[in-house]
Amino acid sequence: MAKKIGITETVLRDAHQSLIATRMTIDEMLPILSKMDKIGFHSVECWGGATFDSCIRFLNEDPWERLRIIRREMPNSKLQMLFRGQNMLGYRHYADDVLEYFVQKSVSNGIDIIRIFDALNDIRNLKTAIKAAKKEGAHAQVAISYTLGEVFTDKYFGDYAKQIEAEGADSICIKDMAALLTPYRTESLVKALKEVTNLPIQLHTHYTSGLASMCMMKGIEAGADICDTAMSPLANGTSHMPTESLVAALAGTEYDTGLDLVLLNEIRDYFMTLRAKYIKSGQLDPKMLAVDANALIYQVPGGMLSNLLSQLKQAGKEDQFTDVLQEVPRVRADSGNPPLVTPTSQIVGTQAVFNIVNGERYKMVTSEFREMVAGRYGKTPTEISDEFKKKILGDEKAITCRPADLLEPELEKLKIECAEWSEQPEDVLTYAMFPKVAPKFFKDRRDRLYNIDKHSDAAKKIHMV
Repeated sequence: MAKKIGITETVLRDAHQSLIATRMTIDEMLPILSKMDKIGFHSVECWGGATFDSCIRFLNEDPWERLRIIRREMPNSKLQMLFRGQNMLGYRHYADDVLEYFVQKSVSNGIDIIRIFDALNDIRNLKTAIKAAKKEGAHAQVAISYTLGEVFTDKYFGDYAKQIEAEGADSICIKDMAALLTPYRTESLVKALKEVTNLPIQLHTHYTSGLASMCMMKGIEAGADICDTAMSPLANGTSHMPTESLVAALAGTEYDTGLDLVLLNEIRDYFMTLRAKYIKSGQLDPKMLAVDANALIYQVPGGMLSNLLSQLKQAGKEDQFTDVLQEVPRVRADSGNPPLVTPTSQIVGTQAVFNIVNGERYKMVTSEFREMVAGRYGKTPTEISDEFKKKILGDEKAITCRPADLLEPELEKLKIECAEWSEQPEDVLTYAMFPKVAPKFFKDRRDRLYNIDKHSDAAKKIHMV
């Protein structure tokens, strides 16, 4: 039986997040949006992830206005965002009332599909987000943070998929942000998930290790329903497999996407111009497009490797790089085998560096590592021994509840804190996630609008004369 494969196009979010640190502007997107809207993608990922941070920190753009513009220009497409569960788009856990308000505003401004994930695969950190998405009429997709290790078997991921379905999610994404999947592992995993859940399965992997295209094909043959790809000018390297390549590979088969390669080529031409601009400006480093198999050798994400090396260089101990790589799995096992994704990859990696550089394991412990052992990020995939908890926490007791249960409602307090800057209801959410960066952005926005109004008044006077 023929099975049309859906394509989620990532060029407006993850592709440029992966290659040029999320620096594509709305002005660069605008000329091509209406043409992209005619393609017939399953969805277009255009928001969430690091786009919010980048908009206010580097681009002087209101991320909410960006979303409204994309919605206006793409009325026929499902718009998708990436959402870090209880962390939203920030770097801490937020109270449920803030999270619910964020989801409400995301949907009312144009989001159709919310991809929700948790770094520890702790379903408790996703419950509020799933319920909020469903309440607002959005499609709630839960992403499984894929990682390697003895614990992370097909059964582990299958059990998590069953929890996801029980919580009311509409679909599941295998999220391989570190390009750790191999083709036959992909096949095995997709089959295992298909055996335990009736939810659609989406496949997300990066090209870093050079295996993404093969992983996609094996995943599709095993039953995957939707694939994440990127228009070819911003594909490959740390980005995704090219959209056109997968469309061509599946054309005329039982998996035909139904997308038109001729129309896609028009989209490609536009992004080729942007790519040339990024290379000329130095934004797009050709090194980002190279294959790097280190992740497969050391079983840690590529970005984590560069962070470890950077920390060792600062300490003048780069000759101990191999020792640190060997220490990482030991630290990870001690601390409950957390998946090595943001922020846990940084937490485990930094602790491994400290252990080696100080010549004594856990002589110095970072506050983030202590919080993770204390359960403040959520429940780790395996239990942490009482002996190790005592070593790290001393007399402090680890928590066993959902971390957000310890948080008091905070939305009204945040509204008061940012009242002087607020010009739209969504501003409180911008402030909540980036309280140190948002005030400067709000001030610059106000100054910019004041200057526009001033010039407009002046123009009116000139016209009257």
